[in-house]
Amino acid sequence: MKKNKILGPVVAAPSYEESEDIPTNPLTAPTLGDVITARAGRRDVLKGMTAVAAVTALAAPLSTLATHAARAATSSLTFAEAPHTITETHQTAPGYEANVLIRWGDKLFADSPEWDPNNLSAEAQAKQFGYNNDYLAYFPLPLGSDNSEHGLLHSNHEYTNPELMFANWSKETQTAAQTRVEMMAHNGSVIEVKKDGGKWHVVENSKYARRITLDTEMRISGPAAGHDRMKTGYDPSGTRVFGTINNCAGGKTPWGTVLMAEENFDGYFGGGDPESAPEARNYMRYGVSAEPSWPPGVVNWHKTVARFDIGKEPNESNRYGWVVEYDPYDPNSTPVKRTALGRFKHEGATSIVNKDGRVVFYSGDDQRFDYLYRFITKGTYDPDNRAVNRDLLDQGTLYVAKFSDDGTMEWLPLVFGEGPLTPENDFNSQADVLIETRIAADLLGATPMDRPEDVEPNPVNGRVYVMLTNNSKRTPGQVDAVNPRAENLHGQILELTPPGGSGADADHVALNYTWELLVIAGNPNEEGSGTKYHPDMSDAGWFSSPDNCAFDNAGRLWISTDQGSGQRKNQIPDGIYATDLEGEARGLTRFFFATPADAEMCGPEFTPDNTTLFVAVQHPAEGSTFEDPSTRWPDFQDGMPPRPSVVAITKLDGGVIGT
Repeated sequence: MKKNKILGPVVAAPSYEESEDIPTNPLTAPTLGDVITARAGRRDVLKGMTAVAAVTALAAPLSTLATHAARAATSSLTFAEAPHTITETHQTAPGYEANVLIRWGDKLFADSPEWDPNNLSAEAQAKQFGYNNDYLAYFPLPLGSDNSEHGLLHSNHEYTNPELMFANWSKETQTAAQTRVEMMAHNGSVIEVKKDGGKWHVVENSKYARRITLDTEMRISGPAAGHDRMKTGYDPSGTRVFGTINNCAGGKTPWGTVLMAEENFDGYFGGGDPESAPEARNYMRYGVSAEPSWPPGVVNWHKTVARFDIGKEPNESNRYGWVVEYDPYDPNSTPVKRTALGRFKHEGATSIVNKDGRVVFYSGDDQRFDYLYRFITKGTYDPDNRAVNRDLLDQGTLYVAKFSDDGTMEWLPLVFGEGPLTPENDFNSQADVLIETRIAADLLGATPMDRPEDVEPNPVNGRVYVMLTNNSKRTPGQVDAVNPRAENLHGQILELTPPGGSGADADHVALNYTWELLVIAGNPNEEGSGTKYHPDMSDAGWFSSPDNCAFDNAGRLWISTDQGSGQRKNQIPDGIYATDLEGEARGLTRFFFATPADAEMCGPEFTPDNTTLFVAVQHPAEGSTFEDPSTRWPDFQDGMPPRPSVVAITKLDGGVIGT
């Protein structure tokens, strides 16, 4: 492929200290024109302000943005808030308990060995619960029921922290054996879970138990399957691949399958000469480099595993960055990479059945200055025939979002032969458009966003909620209406409204939506914070870096956070916050659950009756070491490293979470 003129020179990958979120989008000037106004919504306190006044207001503390109502708003969320402080262990709202369900290294099968942190092996890890549990998905048993006390729980395993896994680890001394352990700690797990006497436990020796690893063979389907750019030495067909990579968030299909999103795949590849390779512009736009620097443990994989060396397998990286579907009810099912949904750093892929029967999937490309997407199936969902829905994700249309400063947005189709997506710009097929989705979106003029992570449709009110985590690289000249702050350390929550009405009447296949900002996060007590919260929020209700989300049966929004190194600076834990989305308490965030020190909050997932909230505590003690961790959660035993774990939260009286 030739280098596109708009992309400029190939650049090296960023350092690990800057994390995985270094922008690779060369089009970081505002795509909405010289927009300097910050529209914060029809219902918000800036309504009616002039453009200059609006920008001035967003640079001011919360106290200048809103005046407290004559009486406090009544929230439907009646729990007393959790302590808003960082400790070595997790903390819950009073009246609730949080029990560790499963930990990294726990046995999954009858022949799984006991976990030994001082003698890790790839063979053992392949039969044990993986590392850094992220996205969680609950599936009732039996299939088709709404059983809230017996089901399957899928967990993604996003990445590894070798400095917390291995004693005396260093990048320079990493061994091939350690790399194999890490490879087996990635991807996903399925466990059978059951509630007895009010407590959840893992069903031993379940016929459903499964580990998906980087040795698991997967099928490639959709428009990019079999394309020359997908072929490798070990797979000349371009239709088979081993494993998935960096599975962050995900989604569930209406027909009961899991969607595992592949996010920061670029850091797993290295070697070769990327600048002179045929895939040079592709490597640059996605961050693939000769010397990868993130995630911390995988930076040497290419030195011992040939398929991660782009000098040896230049097309292998094209086989990652997709959405992977598999059936959790069938432990022998072959996972499938659905290329029609595009290739980028998918944070997740969440779905809703539109009123015309087509299924719409939303996804964010989690990198600074990248984009928001949706995919609409060509076919329609049949709730009475699961087999008919099997390949719905292979045909449809992928769209990217463009926002305007007047509160409207447009979905732009990414279709070969339309607009600039032609051979003149080195797109010769729909496969090319999908392999280089980011570049196709660049050419269409999509709006660069502040790290769009989870994007989820609310089945109750029909609106779509986008977690925009942060973007410290945005300059004052790059501020636009939907990304209203420069050096945005704390992120915002965006609400999209499709036309047609609320709930099931909302038209998710329409080309034009409206938008507004529900929350602008950060510490409201900091001068110039530019935050936007409900005026009745308590001191415990503010947060930073919204990441994942979920909805309860009342349509309320539950938010998980990922501050990264900002946790220590902000002096608040990551955790779960919740808010009403209707009425006088709309946007009134309340703090529900706190992670232990240096952990990220992931995977909020309710049982169908909302009496259990499963959450994933990822990388406790990140930033420290195996020998001297900042917490030894959850075991708190000398010599025992911290262990990412899944937690089941229930109400002491057995009632519905939140009320």
